Amino acid sequence: MDQHPLVSIVTPSFNQAKYLEATILSILQQDYPHVEYIVIDGGSSDGSVGIIQEYQDQIAWWVSEEDQGQTAAINKGFAQAKGDILAWLNSDDTYQPGAISEAVKFLQVNSEIGMVYGDANFIAADDQMIGKFNAQQTSYTRLRRGGVYIPQQAAFWRADLWREVGPLDPSFYFAMDYDLWVRLSKVSEIRYLPGHIWANFRLHDDAKTIAADEHCWPEMLRIHRREGGSWFSWIYFRYFIRRLLAPIINWRRRGMFR
Repeated sequence: MDQHPLVSIVTPSFNQAKYLEATILSILQQDYPHVEYIVIDGGSSDGSVGIIQEYQDQIAWWVSEEDQGQTAAINKGFAQAKGDILAWLNSDDTYQPGAISEAVKFLQVNSEIGMVYGDANFIAADDQMIGKFNAQQTSYTRLRRGGVYIPQQAAFWRADLWREVGPLDPSFYFAMDYDLWVRLSKVSEIRYLPGHIWANFRLHDDAKTIAADEHCWPEMLRIHRREGGSWFSWIYFRYFIRRLLAPIINWRRRGMFR
């Protein structure tokens, strides 16, 4: 791998003007010297386009047009990407300083690792830190059991693996990242770096995560069955427990940022 391999970052966005500039700046202000930044806006009407235009001379490619949602937007962005390492950062999340440099350094030293991920903070709408994502080491086997433990905002993977297992499945609205982790971990080792805080995961009233349980777990079960999983398995047990606890989990999430 080159000393400074090109890193392509895609931001999908739709009517997130309130947070978009912070996301853009967290990428443009990274200390890594070779970043290709791509922004895919879904035809926003809230001033997002004006924010993108303010930074367009530092953005490799951007578009604002109606699309089929976040998953399609991410695929559209990666179809334009030329990097050796890929990641996406949603338009309400941010990177921590030095995140890209640390991820690249690890992948350069560990050629057998296909994806690396670090830790992420939970932040509120006003950027206040309100918690920490429960990141842990996972694997294809643990993912199949429902042990995700990967903060999507803090994950970086090799482009050649994306070309092997991608793109994202556009039929998934919530679990497209889980689907990607399963496919990547099936063909390559993935590695968690504890103590390396690379991203901030924003929780707010409009965030998909707050309402994810009702829709995300059924999508995860679709992936489980696609991979040959049984109805009588650990992930189904976790799903039923999660359904019972979902009201409490979502109540606690909402309470974190109010």
